[in-house]
Amino acid sequence: MAAPRATKDWTFIDTALARGRRGWALLRDEGPGQLQFWFLALLIGTASGFAALFFRMGVEILQAWLYGVDDVNRLASAARDLPWYLFIIIPTIGGLTVGLILFKLSPGGRVRSVAEVIEGAALRDGRVETKAGLASAAASLITLGSGGSSGREGPVVHLAALISSWVNDLIKARGVTARDLLGCAVAAAVSASFNAPIAGALFAMEVVLRHFAIHAFAPIVIASAVGTVINRLQFGGVTEFALDRQSALEFYVELPAFLLLGLVCGAVAVVLMRAVFWTDDVAEAMRAKLGVPDWVRPGVAGAILGCIAIFFPQIIGVGYETTSLALTGQMAFGTAVLLTVVKVAAVAITMGGRMGGGIFSPSLMVGALVGLAFGLVATKIAPEVSGAETLYALAGMGAVAAAVLGAPVSTTLIVFELTGDWQTGLAVMVAVSTSTALASRFIDKSFFLTQLERRDVHLSKGPQAYLLCMFRVANVMRPPDHANAVPTDDVWAALEAGVFIDPNATLEVAMPMFEETARMWLPVARIGDSGQAPQILGTLHHVDALRRYNAALAATAAEEHS
Repeated sequence: MAAPRATKDWTFIDTALARGRRGWALLRDEGPGQLQFWFLALLIGTASGFAALFFRMGVEILQAWLYGVDDVNRLASAARDLPWYLFIIIPTIGGLTVGLILFKLSPGGRVRSVAEVIEGAALRDGRVETKAGLASAAASLITLGSGGSSGREGPVVHLAALISSWVNDLIKARGVTARDLLGCAVAAAVSASFNAPIAGALFAMEVVLRHFAIHAFAPIVIASAVGTVINRLQFGGVTEFALDRQSALEFYVELPAFLLLGLVCGAVAVVLMRAVFWTDDVAEAMRAKLGVPDWVRPGVAGAILGCIAIFFPQIIGVGYETTSLALTGQMAFGTAVLLTVVKVAAVAITMGGRMGGGIFSPSLMVGALVGLAFGLVATKIAPEVSGAETLYALAGMGAVAAAVLGAPVSTTLIVFELTGDWQTGLAVMVAVSTSTALASRFIDKSFFLTQLERRDVHLSKGPQAYLLCMFRVANVMRPPDHANAVPTDDVWAALEAGVFIDPNATLEVAMPMFEETARMWLPVARIGDSGQAPQILGTLHHVDALRRYNAALAATAAEEHS
């Protein structure tokens, strides 16, 4: 009688395992619609939140040790008493260390940041590079700790993306599931870094996923809330910037001034971004001309930053002390203008010099300085209809950051959450709208998308542009033995006429060729060395390429509107 019972037990186990496998497959393929996906979002949010917290604490510990200060929030003031040569030695050694790390571990010697996370969401099934990502996190920590003039949001966003990539690989997540988990990680990291749960969730959707689909909202909000809790367990419920008083519009006739402020901030944001790109191009050209090793470049950048920091220690690190002074109006007009110019130069040297860090925190500082300078002038011109100059600093901070990030919604909210001042919404919104409208005419929508465009990754133009590069010709072509194959003689005739495409090319290359040649198919061939006959691998048909492209567009639209 034991045998039937044993058989029954094994049947129960097999049934349970089969159900588990089906549930696991359902979670992988249709995760956002499953309740257990929310628990996974909770876990990823916790891990990403702690990663952001530890990164921030690591930067502060390194700054305190290298510069010998007790309060890193007042680093610029405390550093004034240091010997001048330390200002040069610390960032130079830090830069050389960064250079060696990136040269050895990061292809191209580049720091991975938000741009690569956006690319991962769009083109890499929600994944980013592991080794280069870890190297970038270490490089950014050293950069910020040793005095680089950049921010911490880029490194923590990429670090969170690494965590979600590991989870995606572990559970073999695909498509929308993988991308939504990436969004959860990013939201938690931003929230934990800035104590900004609303902006963290919207940043993940507006900047990284680039859509506001309902299926992504709930898990991303859960992860963002977890990140905020982690921040407040360590730092309490305080805002990043403490304002002396609440600011408010004195009269609504003051709104045109904020429209003008937005235009000024948009122009400054364009200058900031183009300065970074110009410095990167010039530095690379000089390095190649002089034959200097790649790893030396960040060290040179660090030395230049050190020379500037002797006279302007405000450029060291994320610059929150200077931003706070601007937001509270504790700065003269000339000082604000001068520090704006110096900070833009320092950010360009840091990022163009291939050191680490992000651009969000610098854009906050630059925006606050520009806004304060503008406000000091505006309130003097029309004092009877003007509010406080600090209101202009707050609006300027949001306007420059929004133009740089190309994210007006999440940036507007993060300004409120960073300061706790919700009474200034109208002024900030007006300035943000005009700054982003102006800046978008001179760049590819944002700093991050422009970075990708410079590497020929065309995400700024939307799915209709970048989806084509996801399909290799070899995966779409018809082989020679296909039932509807083109006659061999016709293929050779086209090849002899110089019409063919490489199997490793993408549909991004193939589609223009169809238009230029007015052909319905293209030979797919591998051309060997001189004297070797070409190898015909098949034919790429226009109708097959369009069918694959249309299917991808439909899937993308379904994900964005579900």
